[in-house]
Amino acid sequence: MQENTTFPEFNFAEGELLLINKPYKWTSFDVVGKIRNSLKPQKLKVGHAGTLDPLATGLLIICTGKLTKKIDTFQAEEKEYTGTLVLGATTPSYDMETEVDSTFDFSQITEEQIYVATEQFKGDISQYPPAHSAVKVNGERLYVKARLGEEVELKKRFITVNEFEITRIALPEVDFRVVCSKGTYIRSLVSDFGKALNNGAYMSKLTRTRSGNFLLSNAYELTDLIAYLRNKKEEAKLNIEGSSL
Repeated sequence: MQENTTFPEFNFAEGELLLINKPYKWTSFDVVGKIRNSLKPQKLKVGHAGTLDPLATGLLIICTGKLTKKIDTFQAEEKEYTGTLVLGATTPSYDMETEVDSTFDFSQITEEQIYVATEQFKGDISQYPPAHSAVKVNGERLYVKARLGEEVELKKRFITVNEFEITRIALPEVDFRVVCSKGTYIRSLVSDFGKALNNGAYMSKLTRTRSGNFLLSNAYELTDLIAYLRNKKEEAKLNIEGSSL
């Protein structure tokens, strides 16, 4: 994330691409709404290129104005994530949004088994999206149906995992880095990884570090950007009032 942030002169109507470090527990739509409200009374299109789950943090690409036409292009780019999974337990959402529903003995799992298990998840693979996800079925998002206790038939997705690296093992925690295609659910990857070890796993932490050539290290903190936009709005208001005197 950028330190000692300095902001350029934005032209939001023509189109800006904003790299944002999405805060923990914020939805991607929350971030879009916050930025859109900060630009009022301008009526501008604002959208994001690639959803991040509320419990995930990291790089969220926001487009404004005419640049929203390129959202699909940005969204199609390769993604990189770092995260932590917990072996020996599962949750319905595959992360910490829901409570643990099953536990497993992980004492016999070796480090070698963990490294070897990553191999079957590299390359072109298929996965089911989590029931607690933003995927739409018949016009309604899956997480809405899941919270109502409704069962939904999930459809397989075909994705590509270019890299799956284990970076730390301190059981039951395992840190990882994944480079993958768009549409990959890291929560599903974690759940399937637990099954591959004849065990269970859920995700306890996830950060998107890269999307295409855009890096989290170049992202703005949302609070800094919002404060800047509000200050600019206040300055513009004062200038208008001053010129009318």
